[in-house]
Amino acid sequence: MTSRAEILAAARRLIDRDGWEKLTIRRLAAELGVGATTLYHHIRDKDELLVLLLNHHVDQSERPQLPDDPRDRVVTAATALHDALANWPWAAEILTADGFVGLLDASALWMVEAIVAGAEDCGCTPAQAVDVFRDLWYYTVGEILVRAHSVRRPADGTHPAPRGPSFSGLDATQTPRLAAIGDRWPELAARDTYARGLRTFADALLPHTPPTTPTTTA
Repeated sequence: MTSRAEILAAARRLIDRDGWEKLTIRRLAAELGVGATTLYHHIRDKDELLVLLLNHHVDQSERPQLPDDPRDRVVTAATALHDALANWPWAAEILTADGFVGLLDASALWMVEAIVAGAEDCGCTPAQAVDVFRDLWYYTVGEILVRAHSVRRPADGTHPAPRGPSFSGLDATQTPRLAAIGDRWPELAARDTYARGLRTFADALLPHTPPTTPTTTA
């Protein structure tokens, strides 16, 4: 008998070893030493497997304490979403469609709930709160995917060297700012600015005046 937990563990090993693009039901079955038909008793296809893996991964991730301040709550929840996916960029790739929220279970939906609730507590309408979430999600998943595709860790496990264009040979009369940066561009572009950008982005999206509660007189 093969349990779902064994299937997810084997799929995780294959992804970590060979990359998620090479994960197939047939290869997973071989990893487990069972026939492919056995796996179809547990999962429909590769897409469902990836969603199950993502939900399991998020469920195992540490859940931060959410601050009382709604703006800080939004940033904390978005950061948790980023951190949960940063080491598994393939998970962000399968969630690039707008309908991805419907694929998540309760173990992952708390982050969406926290962002939407924080936005509403800042004065957003429900529709505006959804817009805030989507905007922050686009920023987050974009940062994860760009870094995943730009930086590849060498086989020996050392930190990869920054990659990117060198502008040292540019004509300073045409592009003076880029020419001044020159070959420092890869190093500067490789800096981790997600947290600072997230805070700036969230501050711009969220109202600065929270809704007031009407007072009643006796």
